[in-house]
Amino acid sequence: MLSLQSVFTIVTGMSGAGKTQAMKCLEDLGFFCIDNLPPSLLPQLVELHEGADKEGRRFAVAIDVRGQEYFRLLFEALDWLQKSEYSHQILFLECSDAVLVRRFSETRRRHPLADTGSLYESIAREREQLAAVRERADLIIDTSALKPSELKARLSEELTGRPVHKSLSIEVISFGFKYGVPMDVDIMFDVRFLPNPFYLEALKPLTGNDPEVAEYVLKWPQTTEFIDQFYRLVSNLIPAYGKEGKTRLSVAIGCTGGQHRSVAIANQLGKRFQQDEIQVTVRHRDCPVAVTA
Repeated sequence: MLSLQSVFTIVTGMSGAGKTQAMKCLEDLGFFCIDNLPPSLLPQLVELHEGADKEGRRFAVAIDVRGQEYFRLLFEALDWLQKSEYSHQILFLECSDAVLVRRFSETRRRHPLADTGSLYESIAREREQLAAVRERADLIIDTSALKPSELKARLSEELTGRPVHKSLSIEVISFGFKYGVPMDVDIMFDVRFLPNPFYLEALKPLTGNDPEVAEYVLKWPQTTEFIDQFYRLVSNLIPAYGKEGKTRLSVAIGCTGGQHRSVAIANQLGKRFQQDEIQVTVRHRDCPVAVTA
């Protein structure tokens, strides 16, 4: 079982078992990832982190037989880590021979130990070389039947203690239709059906960031109903998006000028998601002042 507090996670395992995909997943989960690190450099990396990092950053380091002659130094590095009592753990990715052969055939990539013999022989040699590392692993994951999104979900639960959808971040963007719609969003809503503060002289020069405008926009029953229904819709979608491996969801809220209604509603939605412990950022594209929730 992997620890939620370990600073260094060493990712190793069979070639073709999904280490590259695992490193991408860990990067999405906030890890600082280093691929194919020579084992002899691991002590220097650990000491560098100890002396320089003040943010409690977690590292994921992939080390495997691609290092060829350097790989044999892995055991010395692991012994050093054990004696030094630095917080670390080993994740080993496993896979069946048949699936490994299929994956190498599909990608047409060369096996790291393919100097002599067939692909099956190369896989057998690698299993032999990795046997001792596998015995020391804190967690072994067989990826033979896992889709990338399923691997990501497993890693999220094992390494962060959170379901993968809890690691998904939401960006709520307010904008004005008169300046064009944003092209890089996943979901877009039009709130021009709401009463417009622009036509009130006292509110016209203000924006949705001002309490007076926010109070005016949010007081209408149709506004409350929209926010409630929107929140339920997106909340129900988040687990599904997370299951498919999505790490970021962008939602755009538009009104005519992007100054009043869309700004007030985007701020309110940001607060709702924040209360639900979802990572959320609120950005006002066409409003002079940006707010981050």
